[in-house]
Amino acid sequence: MSDQQLRVSKIEDGTVIDHITGGQALNVLTILEITGRAGVPVSVVMHVPSDHLSTKDIVKIEGRELSEAEVDVLSLIAPSATINIIRDYEVVDKRRVTRPDRVIGVLHCPNPNCISTKDEPVESNFEVLDDAVRCAYCDTIVRDDIAALIDDA
Repeated sequence: MSDQQLRVSKIEDGTVIDHITGGQALNVLTILEITGRAGVPVSVVMHVPSDHLSTKDIVKIEGRELSEAEVDVLSLIAPSATINIIRDYEVVDKRRVTRPDRVIGVLHCPNPNCISTKDEPVESNFEVLDDAVRCAYCDTIVRDDIAALIDDA
């Protein structure tokens, strides 16, 4: 075996999310609602050396291809991630995530006085900025720990 050994074996079918910012893999699992109770094989590698990032995480999910909506949300916490779709052990599609202009119904506003946090029938609505998100209702800007705003996170 070469000096570069695989830490986790290849998957037959599914999705490999690579170049996740180091330490964000567990938040990725939360976004994808992967709890470990469904019996689906999932591999998680955290804080491995990376040429582009100082460290990165990798998530391999067998038997599941991510939707565009899932990838949009994932881009908020892993803007450098790449999505690899695997079929019959081969990469059939590889792309970088792109940040959407807006996310609706995904995050909750940290401002307790925001209309979206009251009992009003409105969905949360955030504009995605280069380095932050801005609430469309109260203009609260969040730059750090966006993962904590993800509903059910």
